[in-house]
Amino acid sequence: MGLLSRFEREPPATTTDYVEEVVPSPPLDVEKARGEIQDEGNPVGHHHHIDPEAEKRVVRKLDWRVTPLVSALYLVSFLDRSNIGNAKIAGMSEDLDLTGNRYQWLLNIFYISYILFEVQVIMWKIMPPHIWATIVVLGWGLIATLQAATFNWSAEMVCRFLLGVTEAGFGPGIPYLLSFFYLRHEVGLRCGIFLSCAPLATTFAGALAYGITSGHAGIANWRLLFLVEGIPTILLAPVVFFFLPDSPDKARFLTEDEKLIAKARGVRQVGTHERIGGVVWKDIGLCLLDPIAWFTALMYFSCNVSFSSLPVFLPTILQDMGFTAVNAQGLTAPPYFISFLVTIGTTYIADRTQQRGYMLMFLSCVGGIGYILLATCESVGARYFGVFLAASGIFPCIANILPWVLNNQGSDTRRGTGIAMLNIIGQCGPLLGTNVFPATQSPRYVEGMAICAAFTFFNGVLALGLRTLLKWENKKLDKKYGFQKDLIASRTGDPKGHESVVSEENYGPTFRYIL
Repeated sequence: MGLLSRFEREPPATTTDYVEEVVPSPPLDVEKARGEIQDEGNPVGHHHHIDPEAEKRVVRKLDWRVTPLVSALYLVSFLDRSNIGNAKIAGMSEDLDLTGNRYQWLLNIFYISYILFEVQVIMWKIMPPHIWATIVVLGWGLIATLQAATFNWSAEMVCRFLLGVTEAGFGPGIPYLLSFFYLRHEVGLRCGIFLSCAPLATTFAGALAYGITSGHAGIANWRLLFLVEGIPTILLAPVVFFFLPDSPDKARFLTEDEKLIAKARGVRQVGTHERIGGVVWKDIGLCLLDPIAWFTALMYFSCNVSFSSLPVFLPTILQDMGFTAVNAQGLTAPPYFISFLVTIGTTYIADRTQQRGYMLMFLSCVGGIGYILLATCESVGARYFGVFLAASGIFPCIANILPWVLNNQGSDTRRGTGIAMLNIIGQCGPLLGTNVFPATQSPRYVEGMAICAAFTFFNGVLALGLRTLLKWENKKLDKKYGFQKDLIASRTGDPKGHESVVSEENYGPTFRYIL
């Protein structure tokens, strides 16, 4: 019974008024929903009715406190890793003697360490998130700032390696952390907001670099760039420690009634609200054998070929189009700002329609066409328009792939393993992407643009293949257990099948894949 209807005829609500627990018929067999996989010891057969208005208030509070904080952290994270492209044309190339393939190695070494230390994603489940996040944020903030003190290529190589180690402990784990706070039809938009900070950071990188490099500071402009963009990360570390909640029911900004609702949401998701501490090793092995996890990992690899190379090479590409170094810095901003808006919009639409596959196919076509224009056109206007299409396709693709992983793995351990696989395999893409724009191909970089176009279109083909597989799996589950709405209706008493059941995001008779 809803909270508002209670107010009409009862005294003010206590904590138990917000959530009603209903125990229907005995639970169905959960283990056979997918390959005899059992969820992580969570009960089934109950459902919780949560007053919709009270639940919206909880979600709004999470949206104002959790999502902006992790998004701000990702913004400075992406800024600190990609500002090397701006530093290169602001004088670092000459000061550190970045001749030959030395610049490519500065890009490669970051991703090599990033890949090697991707397994840190599981620390978000083992260690309290606010502690782990503080460690890695402080670590990469210090290293990013110390780049301003390097005086040779070898020292910068060490900084880039350590920057990859520390950032690998943050970015890949945030979508996984958000899955603790949001339901499967909510998490996509929040991942989109979080990941939209990548193009937003690149927008700021261009504008900020323009402001710095157009002045006359007492130190080299590229050193000032590293200082100005690195120090804010250090200042954010104590903010993370005090303000990032470990889980919804431990959030200090929620009232006791709201914490009860948060716990009920956790039970609705996975059968329990306690989700930090320990993993199920069997589920790790099962995820490693899951073709769905490999599909998304290969999609992430394909996107990352372009995703990683565009920010670090775009200033150089624009400069080679004939713009001055200062103007090239400023012209990187508009395409990325449009991409920022498209990222949020597409993840919102995909959440509402629960159709991520179609969205990814569309975005892959947009990005691929952009790279074709960059590879084949000679006029500056057409090529600059291609930059808009490329950025508006590739960044939103990344934002839609990550929630697809979380949506389609049926336990917390498997979701964490899926994210780890996604990043370990996917982050190999930058090793290719950062090496397909050699200086010898200037000014058009035809080969590099063609490679990025091919991988972007390949991402669309993979999205089509995965959606076909998921649709087939859903038909098998419908044939085995019956239609999802009918099952929910029989277990909750809701004739429309809209009510939620316990552990709905873990494998069970009511689990269905998001297409």
